[in-house]
Amino acid sequence: MNATVTSAIGEHGNTSTVAQIEAGAVQVSATLPKKSTRRRSTISPGVQAVVAPLVGLAFLVIVWELIALNNSQFPTPLVTLKEAIKLFADPFYRTGPNDQGVGWNILASLKRVALGFGMAAVVGIPLGFVIGRFQFVSSMFGPIISLLKPVSPLAWLPIGLLVFKSADPAAIWSIFICSIWPMVINTAVGVQRVPQDYMNVARVLNLSEWKIITKILFPSVLPYMLTGVRLAIGTAWLVIVAAEMLTGGVGIGFWVWDEWNNLNVPHIIIAIVVIGVVGLILEQLLVALAKAFTYGEVSS
Repeated sequence: MNATVTSAIGEHGNTSTVAQIEAGAVQVSATLPKKSTRRRSTISPGVQAVVAPLVGLAFLVIVWELIALNNSQFPTPLVTLKEAIKLFADPFYRTGPNDQGVGWNILASLKRVALGFGMAAVVGIPLGFVIGRFQFVSSMFGPIISLLKPVSPLAWLPIGLLVFKSADPAAIWSIFICSIWPMVINTAVGVQRVPQDYMNVARVLNLSEWKIITKILFPSVLPYMLTGVRLAIGTAWLVIVAAEMLTGGVGIGFWVWDEWNNLNVPHIIIAIVVIGVVGLILEQLLVALAKAFTYGEVSS
């Protein structure tokens, strides 16, 4: 391009002509499509969607095998797989209060999560609407939320034990207090981001507060609210595992701790996989719910 400009100067000797040439070069350069820095794969998208996860799992298994080779106490993937087959052959056996199948432990944990998470949704979502709707309430609860939100989930467990005098309600209390904040914050943010034009129309039409909430705020806030629910369910599932390790009883967290006391490392690894799978299923269910009730694309 510089050679072309130089040639134009030699032939015409006119700076205005040179300026026109340079301007044209810039315009042509701007209209050319930009090349992506990411190299396109020659594999079809359908094959890639299957092959890529399998390669990732194979990499994980290889790393796992290398760790097991360097540590005799760490079980190999094959040993863990054999134990998993035995374990899930009868997941709902029951021979005593502290000797139950993994299925009963998962159900017990899910029951606690459902109770704590459900109560958090009943309290947190309406509170988020009120905080987002009224500036005075937002200023009143803002410092409280900022103070309590960063507190570790396990720090709330002794308070629950002190108040409820029982391990099971204390675990549910820990789930409630830790999963309520994402729902409150996201719902409040959604209410505050409703376009002011909508509220002006509601004021002109003299709509009641109930109609404003149900006809204007709720449809607009729904994507934010469902995002808060997704974050909250992940927090609830994390909290219950840690709480059950300390409180005992039946539950996936207690099962992990009990297997550690028995030095049954393969069962601990199986429990980790089960916890991850159950958490993934819960999140995907909420993603499907969000896609069903929102028009925009919901990323997983």
